[in-house]
Amino acid sequence: MRNNLHPIQKKLLDLLIKNIDEPLTIREMQDILDASSTSVIAHHLTQLEKKGYLKKNPANPRDYQILKDAPEKQITYLNLYGLAHCGPNGSVLDGNPIERIPISTRVISFPSAEAFMVKAKGDSMEPKINDSDLVIARKTDDADNGSVVVCVNDGEALIKKIKKEGRNTILISLNPKYQPFLADKNFRVEGEVRGVITNKVF
Repeated sequence: MRNNLHPIQKKLLDLLIKNIDEPLTIREMQDILDASSTSVIAHHLTQLEKKGYLKKNPANPRDYQILKDAPEKQITYLNLYGLAHCGPNGSVLDGNPIERIPISTRVISFPSAEAFMVKAKGDSMEPKINDSDLVIARKTDDADNGSVVVCVNDGEALIKKIKKEGRNTILISLNPKYQPFLADKNFRVEGEVRGVITNKVF
């Protein structure tokens, strides 16, 4: 299976698998493998990707998926951007992740570079999304009618189902005790909800 790999690539792949839960920087890989420069490591990482052994996130060199030789360790790290209210109020998504959350690549069916997470607050999206659940979303500035999205409305981050009526967008809660309301003129979609990691205790 590894016959097409350069000796450095074999060592590098083993190193990546060993440290999948705590990804290394290119400088750290260089030091451990005693490579002549970081560019040598970068070259072999690119070759491993071309040969189908890993998938890199171009926006974050520490974010990668091992595609071969480690099916039980296919882990990716998603940015967690704080709270998004499932209620009338929320906090602004400021673009600065507060944490990196490791999850199995089996949880998402799209490139990890397009994924992010928020922590739900409130009960208006029950029973689908509960207070303190971790919500996985795919980055997009548009979504189909009826989608559940992470959005910013009136400067606040929310999780809501959207309904489009002409030029207007209605924000709908799944919990019937909350009334739908009209999105403001500066409303924007940040991502479409694609998964939920529940923290609910039964």
